[in-house]
Amino acid sequence: MVSIGRNGISDLDRANILIEALPYIQKFSGSVVVIKYGGHAMIDKELKEKVMLDIILLHTVGIRPVIVHGGGPEINSMLKKVGKESTFVQGLRVTDQETMEIATMVLVGKLNTEIVSILNSLGGKAVGLSGQDGHLLIADKKSLKLKNGDGSLQEIDLGYVGQVKKVCPGILTTLLDQGYIPVISPIAGGENGESYNVNADTAAGIIAGALKANKLLLLTDVKGVLKDKSDPDSLISVITKEEVPNLLQQGILQGGMIPKVECAVNALESGVESVHIVDGRQPHAILLELFTDGGIGTMIKN
Repeated sequence: MVSIGRNGISDLDRANILIEALPYIQKFSGSVVVIKYGGHAMIDKELKEKVMLDIILLHTVGIRPVIVHGGGPEINSMLKKVGKESTFVQGLRVTDQETMEIATMVLVGKLNTEIVSILNSLGGKAVGLSGQDGHLLIADKKSLKLKNGDGSLQEIDLGYVGQVKKVCPGILTTLLDQGYIPVISPIAGGENGESYNVNADTAAGIIAGALKANKLLLLTDVKGVLKDKSDPDSLISVITKEEVPNLLQQGILQGGMIPKVECAVNALESGVESVHIVDGRQPHAILLELFTDGGIGTMIKN
């Protein structure tokens, strides 16, 4: 007789789910997994808690998670409250001094504190920090040149948008070795004490490379890389680094997916074993990607 438990899942199916996860838990125990946390999963209260529970479970079974979080929608909301409009150039927020102060307040003062608080309330040992702490991320001003109609190049002043030039992961390895979960805001420090806003995907990729992480997970608001954007069932489950130029040429990679895949390629070249682009709107997306045979997103590997 098969016993049916909650949610219509039999006890045997529950046991099989745990058995399916076992080889992955054994394989990844002790390894570093960097998770870029952003998108809808940061806004929806229920999804937020499920992401936090996934991270606690990873930590409990011996995996060493590192969280890098974004916060674009929250920054937009705060800027709107103070009557300030955002300008974006190629997906990068033009950041003047006032915008930089607001971004720091939102990312470090509000969101980072919230994430740490939730993880700790669920039994975790989380520590919040920004890229400025312990000289974790050192950046200089990002330069951007765009072509004019006549073919000449025009330099665009992005303000306090940073390009990371050095990573000092010592503070992270110290925290990880002591059993903590680092939670990082993507604010970098400059050589002369400046603060720079750094793209969270880019920061996560650079940190994953510096830690030689086993995996980098990018939580997004899409299923992964789709062969046909209009067909949600056209997910490409595995992409090799060598296939990326061809996918760009075919127009399969476009819009916001391009910087994510570029970040993935850079992370692989820095020693990360694999990068996973995963739909953060899917409850327990992290566990489903890491601990099931099929996964649910797109894995990019060497």
